[in-house]
Amino acid sequence: MSILQVQNLGKTYRQGKQTIDAVRQVSLSLHAGEILAFLGPNGAGKTTTIKMIAGLVRPDSGQVRLNGLDPHRQAQALKAVGAVLEGNRNLYWRLTPLENLEYFGVLRGLSRRVARQRGLDWLGRLGLEHKRHATVQTLSRGMQQKVAIAVALVHAPKLLLLDEPTLGLDVEATQTVKAIVREIAASGCAILLTTHQLDIAEALSDRVAIIRAGAVIAEQPTRELIRQFSGQSYRIELEEPLPAALAPRLAPFDLTIADRQLTLHRGDLLYDLLEKLRPLAIQEIKKDTADLTEIFLKLVQEKTT
Repeated sequence: MSILQVQNLGKTYRQGKQTIDAVRQVSLSLHAGEILAFLGPNGAGKTTTIKMIAGLVRPDSGQVRLNGLDPHRQAQALKAVGAVLEGNRNLYWRLTPLENLEYFGVLRGLSRRVARQRGLDWLGRLGLEHKRHATVQTLSRGMQQKVAIAVALVHAPKLLLLDEPTLGLDVEATQTVKAIVREIAASGCAILLTTHQLDIAEALSDRVAIIRAGAVIAEQPTRELIRQFSGQSYRIELEEPLPAALAPRLAPFDLTIADRQLTLHRGDLLYDLLEKLRPLAIQEIKKDTADLTEIFLKLVQEKTT
């Protein structure tokens, strides 16, 4: 089921006598349970696009549909949206987690009783029930991020706008937030993720859209994009240096040999090579696989040259 449809969005700004094309013909789609990583360098147009999706900025051209409704003409469309902003800006720090959940739940159309019950449910799910009466400003950064996610979800939105969900968190808190995001998506909520931490985007996203200078320059399933940019070579790490007597037997293979490390440049010959190496002890076999950071930099730099 399609939760978000963005078609040919455009937005220009005046800067003195100049006209700046902040967003140019951006089209995106997002389905229930899907995580789309929306990536780009600073000033690329991400924030303007997200503000247009959230109904905060009116596009000059194109259209947005949230659950089939136009957020710029039909206010009820925004009931389908929750947002977690970088820096936990969707929280009141002098209120407790439960007070935040009650307040924002009522603000989004819930009765106080329902908002309180859902708030308690979320605090229980996130392991924060014991902190429900502590002020948000006394909580750790990881706990604050959990509360921010709960506040965004208390009214059961169909779309979650998730901005830098793990920025500044320690390793344990990062893993917890990642698990929460996966659980939210598994429940059927669509997630639009923006982050500069590309390892997080790679780990969480189903698809990636990369924006540069206001235009989307790539949009593909994450695994497919990585596959396209990955090489065919394999690195084989031996436990001991390759015996000199064995080198002639390996001459037919396209190999680079450096002490204990062999680099095979033709992946289709891997099993033939392993047979030749028997019975040498192998420590590791690793395929030449690109990561999202490398791909992002390559695509962005290509578009600027």
